Amino acid sequence: MNTACSSRLDSPHHFRPSRPSLPLRSSCSQRSCSVLKSSSSSTPSQRFSPLRVNPCHKRRRFVVACSGPERDTSARALRNILDSPGIYQGPACFDALSAKLVENAGFQFCFSTGFGISAVSLGLPDTGYLSYGEMVDQGQKITQAVSIPVIGDGDNGYGNAMNVKRTVKGFIRAGFAGIILEDQVSPKACGHTRGRKVVSREEAVMRIKAAVDARNESGCDIVIVARTDSRQALSFEESLWRSQAFSDAGADVVFIDALASKEEMKSFCQISPLVPKMANMLEGGGKTPILSPIELEELGFKIVAYPLSLLGVSMQAMQDALTAIKGGRIPAPGSMPTFDEMKKTLGFDKYYEEEKRYAISPAKSGYWSSDIDVYNSTDQQQSQNPQEFLTEVITPTVYSGDKDPFSGIWSRTLRIRITGRDGFEKLDLRIPAGFLDGITNIVPALVGVNMKELLNNANEEMGGKVLLDFRDRMGDRIMVFLE
Repeated sequence: MNTACSSRLDSPHHFRPSRPSLPLRSSCSQRSCSVLKSSSSSTPSQRFSPLRVNPCHKRRRFVVACSGPERDTSARALRNILDSPGIYQGPACFDALSAKLVENAGFQFCFSTGFGISAVSLGLPDTGYLSYGEMVDQGQKITQAVSIPVIGDGDNGYGNAMNVKRTVKGFIRAGFAGIILEDQVSPKACGHTRGRKVVSREEAVMRIKAAVDARNESGCDIVIVARTDSRQALSFEESLWRSQAFSDAGADVVFIDALASKEEMKSFCQISPLVPKMANMLEGGGKTPILSPIELEELGFKIVAYPLSLLGVSMQAMQDALTAIKGGRIPAPGSMPTFDEMKKTLGFDKYYEEEKRYAISPAKSGYWSSDIDVYNSTDQQQSQNPQEFLTEVITPTVYSGDKDPFSGIWSRTLRIRITGRDGFEKLDLRIPAGFLDGITNIVPALVGVNMKELLNNANEEMGGKVLLDFRDRMGDRIMVFLE
């Protein structure tokens, strides 16, 4: 399903670094978590020296080929990104369509967001309502819709270490290239909201070790992103300790959610310097400062998530459209793609092209077709004359004047103008005056208005005439002119 991304390294969403990139450190399923034994009272400089490198980082990595080549290709593509110079942006999707749009925009990978999936599939907040099965089901739809790697939101693994192993293996079968696992208790909470609690140090590290074991047992090289929420739940020092412990336990990427300052972000990137770091740019008012990709790369981050952009703008666009419809209008031109553009994005053209490979001769199909307007059956064509079939052609009703069907109303033009209550122009277009049905399609607020009578009264007048001038329930001014 997924292909290597080496051919996309010049993407506009990839930023070349000013320094050589450090190679991806190897993971070791047998590395000991000696950091667990360190005293919690030791100072940050004693426990998090940026010059200290765990010896296990230098070990070679041995991975058994995955039984599903497409899934293994997906994970390899993601590892190619982690191995490549620069920083990489990953918008968060919440369904197959949003994932397609991310890929079409040229991004090399994306995240799936539990916040967004909970919103679109349940209409509920990200407070632990989603189950393992629901996340896997939605994730499979997302990964099958795109060819770029997808990092899935595995929440807290949905239970103890054994549940974490099941979650990792389920995400592998669903086609994810990576999985984010966090150290929150159940029920979990959204990362930048109140009331978060985390499990003990030992349980948090055991979750990551269980995830590494599940990866090795499956034979697939899924990328494990270890997240800690202890920055807000406990302290910044605790989040640094856990990040180091996760790295030693075998995590491929580490991530502290809700870091509160640029200084904290810099300190985080000095932990396990050979392990890639993930940043989370929560749009719209999160706790972490919003930095540019270049700034993030200078701090030491490798990948960056944008969790709410697609969901947020979608919600706003739908609310604007509903406001317009409630006010008797359709969304303004330019605020939405054309029908042809929507069909192209969804793959209609590709479908029709592929469908031609399996076309059947009309004489053998034996079904009604709107293209040929007759019932096609070999037996019936032999026994009946095709001239016996009648095709009724229905034409739209248009107005051409009461007295003279060849009046000049079609030479006149209707101008429809809508001005918002804020004074800004929302719509200004012209249509043939005889096309009465077209008016109510454009401005539903005109339904019930006797436009035919208005045209009869104004048809004999020369020059322009204002037929209607009123305000709808939303306070927008609607004017119709006959030109």
